[in-house]
Amino acid sequence: MTPTLVRQHLPRTGAVPRVAPRARARDWSEIQERMLVPLYEAVHERLDVGPTTRLLGLGCGSGLALLLAASRGAAVTGVDTCADRLALARERLLPDEQRAPRARGDHRIVHGPPAQAARTDAYTVVTAFEPIGCLAGDAERLGDLLAEAVPLAGRGAAVVLTGWGPPERCATASVLRVATEPAEPPRGGTGAWRPPDRDDLERVAARAGLRPDGSGRVACPFGYADADSAVRGLKSTGLFDPAVTATDQAQVDKELAEALHPYRRQDGTVWMPNVFRYLVARVP
Repeated sequence: MTPTLVRQHLPRTGAVPRVAPRARARDWSEIQERMLVPLYEAVHERLDVGPTTRLLGLGCGSGLALLLAASRGAAVTGVDTCADRLALARERLLPDEQRAPRARGDHRIVHGPPAQAARTDAYTVVTAFEPIGCLAGDAERLGDLLAEAVPLAGRGAAVVLTGWGPPERCATASVLRVATEPAEPPRGGTGAWRPPDRDDLERVAARAGLRPDGSGRVACPFGYADADSAVRGLKSTGLFDPAVTATDQAQVDKELAEALHPYRRQDGTVWMPNVFRYLVARVP
């Protein structure tokens, strides 16, 4: 599940979902991305992110977490491979200097792998706010990002990993499980459903050579104005791309709306309680 929920990698080489990338990026920015704001703020507060912080955001999406860190005075760099989301991040963090001058000129948005975000002075904080813990292979993909990102951080730098909480405390997990079944890859393959494990984050940190230094849990309810907004927001994660490819957009919309039905309230809004976990690890 990514930035917030994880973005799904297509299981078949060359398969292209029938989606409108720019519209989906806008839905992510306007509907879905804000759902993890309590997680972003809890991490920033715990690490005392501020004017002395040099922060690298992995999978930064359209940059909301970066914007919150920048508002605390941090120098932020975001990396991602989704050009449409990054275009929105640039609008937020790198406005036209003539129209909106900034006191700081050290915010950067990088389209590509973390290795392209190297700077002369090492990062003091690295964040990976795309939660792992629902798809086979998501921990390995995070490990690949860390292999490139950790060498860019200084000794003692904080590296923050995030994951989904227990399924019984994450209403959205059941919705995603039902909605992705039509296109679920073979059992054991990358992208197949898997239940989260309480030690997911610790194992990723250990493989990256990091030293655990505390953890926490944060309530992040997913709330939407109506069912249509919920469907658009959840699809903007990219998790449903294989289902769209395997069936069609209308079928996926229908099954997703049905899965959301138990979480619709009398006023038409959709409300799904969730808990996310974060781990703070240190570069030795």
